[in-house]
Amino acid sequence: MLFNFQTFIQELRENPEKKEVVEKYEKFYWSIEWEISSQLWYKEYVHAFPTLEYRVPAELTRDFDWELLMKLVWASFSSDWLIDPVDEDDAKPEFVISVQSGDQVVVKKMSELRWFQILRLYEIYAEEQMNLQILIAEDEKEKEAILAQRDSRANRRKLVLENLEKTHLEKADKVEREWKLDDLMWQL
Repeated sequence: MLFNFQTFIQELRENPEKKEVVEKYEKFYWSIEWEISSQLWYKEYVHAFPTLEYRVPAELTRDFDWELLMKLVWASFSSDWLIDPVDEDDAKPEFVISVQSGDQVVVKKMSELRWFQILRLYEIYAEEQMNLQILIAEDEKEKEAILAQRDSRANRRKLVLENLEKTHLEKADKVEREWKLDDLMWQL
């Protein structure tokens, strides 16, 4: 896998502008010595997001943990996302992310990203979750706002997945009805 959480943490430790993130996190919680799935923010929030298969760059299918990336995107407060079902039968949907930076909004399909862009997403989202967990420990008002936003994002994700499932079932039902109608026509 191209994203290694411990390597990322070591890079943060060595970066004078970023080392404070690791230091504060370890001050409030514990030393970051294990994988991402062992982190408090992952256990309390990110792990609960179910995933689905989506289109990814064909040459990178085995290079990243795509489920983890989807969970990190869904959990992020700094990005928005969209599941774009494709019209082809049995095709995986597109996972589209958008990020606003100042007045500019950048929208990208996950399937069109390059390896270094995907690697950077892991870093951005992991650091964001660490910073949010630090804010939870530092400030009670921030804690309430963050927990409310977490609930909101979880509810939105649930609604989107339910809608996707409903659309998929309706599509399957339509195909089945057409097949039965064709079968009846042949029997006449």
